[in-house]
Amino acid sequence: MRKIRTTIEVRYQETDKMGVVYHANYLVWFEIGRTKFIENLGLSYTEMERNNVVSPVTDANVSFKRPVRYGEEVAVITWLEAYNGVRTTYGYQILNGEGDVAVEGTTQHVIVHKDSFRPLSLRKAFPEWHQAYLQSKEDD
Repeated sequence: MRKIRTTIEVRYQETDKMGVVYHANYLVWFEIGRTKFIENLGLSYTEMERNNVVSPVTDANVSFKRPVRYGEEVAVITWLEAYNGVRTTYGYQILNGEGDVAVEGTTQHVIVHKDSFRPLSLRKAFPEWHQAYLQSKEDD
């Protein structure tokens, strides 16, 4: 299974009054990791959007283990958790500066026509994505 590591330096504006990263920012970091994962497969959301297709989140789960604070450098580890040709689930771990799991979670996505939000099969609409996803599950 292919896993991609993306480094993020925690910015002051991402923290709350307790001095820890505000919970919603982890979803932004998941998106950064997901985009890098997709780019690492040689794919591009931009090309998908040129075809009037977008990939909304249909489900998100986040589990908080340890706080992350301003000034830390964290790593977002991203992989393909599940894929069935229509739904795609990405897995994430955010490691703190000491390499401990601070946050973990998943996001589930589908692809839809941008104007109608009519669902599409990724397998049929973007066969190169389908093949890359299948291959990423086999990679070590």
